Parts: sequence; structure tokens; C-alpha cells
Amino acid sequence: MMKTSSFLRHLVPLAALLLAAGCVCPGHAPMGAAAPPPRTQAEQAALTPAQVLAELRAGNARFMAATPLVRHLPDEVRATTKGQYPIAVVLSCLDSRLPPEMIFDQGIGDLFSARVAGNVLNDDILGSLEFACKVSGSKVIAVIGHSNCGAIKGAVDDVSLGNLTGLLAKIKPAMDAVPDSVQPRTSKNYTFVDAVAAANVRLVEHQIRDRSPVLREMLDQGQIILVGGMYDLTTGQVQFFEN
Repeated sequence: MMKTSSFLRHLVPLAALLLAAGCVCPGHAPMGAAAPPPRTQAEQAALTPAQVLAELRAGNARFMAATPLVRHLPDEVRATTKGQYPIAVVLSCLDSRLPPEMIFDQGIGDLFSARVAGNVLNDDILGSLEFACKVSGSKVIAVIGHSNCGAIKGAVDDVSLGNLTGLLAKIKPAMDAVPDSVQPRTSKNYTFVDAVAAANVRLVEHQIRDRSPVLREMLDQGQIILVGGMYDLTTGQVQFFEN
């Protein structure tokens, strides 16, 4: 009789083979297609901003359908050791429930990710966006807020806590952009909270254009596009705004 340790040594390679072949058991979600290797600089340069945005949409659709591309992460690590050619930079909230690479079904080397509570803008993040686009060739800046955001609730509740106080102050102008008809204007009203979150994304979009001549020039020349959107914590969908 085969010993347990020997059996496992034979089982693990078999499981890897079935995974690579895309085999699944009845009742399980189908596997996605094999992911292509990380992009080269030439492949990044050939993409248009519209094509990149379409890929983000397609990736989120795969995420929601539970059919992400099958990746071999160690291969992606080795392939990106000497260089990176991300297609987009995502400015999103610190919230642990919306990791950009996962919700857009992207691999190592595909996205720059700037994360801060409330997806607010400061000089360091703005400089990072400039690096991502002007220096490193990214074609899309995506500002992504999300439903039921704790940072938004903190701003609505006028929370005061150390350095968080100054961060939440950056969100407060978005509260004024929500019509007075949305009542009650409290953190208990999720409709109001989500409306403030969406207004905050719009606010940050305007700030990026207004405060960065580098990015504004790239936007005006069509080299990059700036989009905003909201991630739904319940469904996993990113709803991009129609500008």
C-alpha cells in the first residue's frame, strides 16, 4: 500500500496538471483562460487609453463572474524583475475589501496602486500619479470610491483623531456637493454616505486636473484618460462614471 506521504507527492503534481488544463469538478465555477505573460514596453506603448479602460471593465466582469484569468504568479514575478509596464494607475480607498489587482483581475506588473483612506488627494499621491503616467507610461488614471465607506462616514460624523482629522477634512467639501434633498445627512443613511463617496471621487478628479499641469497636459493631448467610479461592496461591480 502506498504510504500517505508518497501518495501526496503524487497527488500534488496531478492537481497542478488539472489546474493548468482548466479542469474543474462538477458544481464548481469554471476556470478562466490562461493569463498572458506580463506586457512588454512595446505592448504597453501600443495600447490606447480607451483599450486600457476596456480591459479594466473586462477584468471587473471576470471578477464578478468568478472566472479570473489563471495566473502563475512565480512566473510573473520573474518576468517583471527587470522592468514594469503597468497600463493604469488606480487611486482607491485603503479599505481591505477592494484590492485593485483582484477586482480588475490584473496580475503582477499590470497596475500601479495608490491607496489611502477615502481615496483623497495629497501632493505625494499626485506626484505618484505623475510618475505612473509621465515616467512609466500608464494610460488611465482611475479614481475608485466604494459603497459604505468608513472614511466617508468619519467625515460625515466629524470624527477627530490624530492625523486622521486632517485627512477627513479633505472629504468635507464633497458633502456640500450632495443636494439638500438627500436626507437625513448622517452616517446612518447609506444613500447619503454613498452620494458623498461619489461626490468625493468627482472632487478628486477635478483636483488632479487642477493641481497637476503635467497630467492636465497629457489629458488635453489624449495621451491618458481620467475616470472615476464606485465599487459596490455587495456585488463586486465597479460602476464607472459617464463623463
